[in-house]
Amino acid sequence: MSFFIRPLIIAAGLALSISAQAAKPAKPAAAPIAAGDPELAHNLGTLGEEHLQALVDRYNKENGGSMKLVRFEKGQKPAALNLVSRYDMADVLIQPKRFLPLHEMMAKAGQALNVGELSADLKAGVLDAKGRLVALPLVYSTPVLFFDKNALRKAKLDPEQPPKTWFEMQGMLDKIQAAGYSCPYTSSWPVWVHIDNISSLSGVPVMNAKGQLGFNALPQVKHVAMMATWAKAGYFKSFGRRDEASVKFRNGECAMLTTDSREAVNFRDARGVELGVAMLPFHDDVYGGRQHTLADGASLWAGAGHPSAHYRQAAGFVAWLLTPEMQTELVRSFGSLPLTAAARTAAHSKLLKNEDQTLQLAYESIDGKGDQPSVRVANIDPVRIIADEEMEAVWANRKPAKAALDIAVARGNAVLAAKPGLKKAQPF
Repeated sequence: MSFFIRPLIIAAGLALSISAQAAKPAKPAAAPIAAGDPELAHNLGTLGEEHLQALVDRYNKENGGSMKLVRFEKGQKPAALNLVSRYDMADVLIQPKRFLPLHEMMAKAGQALNVGELSADLKAGVLDAKGRLVALPLVYSTPVLFFDKNALRKAKLDPEQPPKTWFEMQGMLDKIQAAGYSCPYTSSWPVWVHIDNISSLSGVPVMNAKGQLGFNALPQVKHVAMMATWAKAGYFKSFGRRDEASVKFRNGECAMLTTDSREAVNFRDARGVELGVAMLPFHDDVYGGRQHTLADGASLWAGAGHPSAHYRQAAGFVAWLLTPEMQTELVRSFGSLPLTAAARTAAHSKLLKNEDQTLQLAYESIDGKGDQPSVRVANIDPVRIIADEEMEAVWANRKPAKAALDIAVARGNAVLAAKPGLKKAQPF
């Protein structure tokens, strides 16, 4: 099920001027339209919406608030608060004036916001040039490998020894297939996993210093080509561009899955699956060895042009979310990485074994470098769509990997040339 797809943006009502009504005495005077309650806009899946609604209800009850959760209608004015997914950042980057930097909203509302308390691993893309927070990295994670220990046992493999490299994984997939699995391995969020994070793990950027895309270097080409051979052999099955593959794993149809670490919470009740987790495999033939994965996810942005009363509640909601208790609740509900050291300690003491192990592996995988302000192809929606199209062509045996990635880069650079604002890691 998809938690984070595209944030809902709802326009607040405009107050009518009494003096303007007085200028038209022939018509009865209309009552001013109330400013209404502050809104938190989103476009989560059913389960994600339930969790978010529970948070909003709890905040209102404990703080006397009137925050409302609303659904997204693309193209309308941003709400007071907006949950923006990784795949929706393009909307923010090309329309920065429709959003208010978070530090500015908090200051106007008289709420403290100590950026220094936030984990350095999670601040990529949400700090401006002066180190001020422009958004809250609310539900961040990093890709990991989930696997079904039962499948490994059936294939006569050690369920406590998952693969560390892609080469090692290939041999395991062959045995899993021989054990009767028609889907040994699958992946959600393919561009995020197989372009952005494979590039980071291999120490090669997706964009050069001149702002030109370059995810068609040898390591990326070799990886996508390897995936094509796996698709031909039946080791790898592709089900979609978002989290469709996660549903297949959760249902026990696939033995291994690469996806966001936060999805561990989705697998609590996976049917017949004994969940195992490992860091994302790496290519051991790349110079420099294993590097690090990236942290990213859904961030909370303030919309511009709302009443001060709305911003006061929105700022209170943000401050409330940053408390250790609520950070732990976010981890339990959404699988997100805790934002502060205190929250990380609290979460570690209260989580179930599998979820705690996932968090620890996620932090090890980021290796303290999740805050590096590298461009993510998955964050530039039109470029991500292009990369998805070209990788799918390779995995369907319609194009060779090198040609497909060359085309993806050329098409992507054409998009960036037409909309240069999309190159930015953050809009302020």
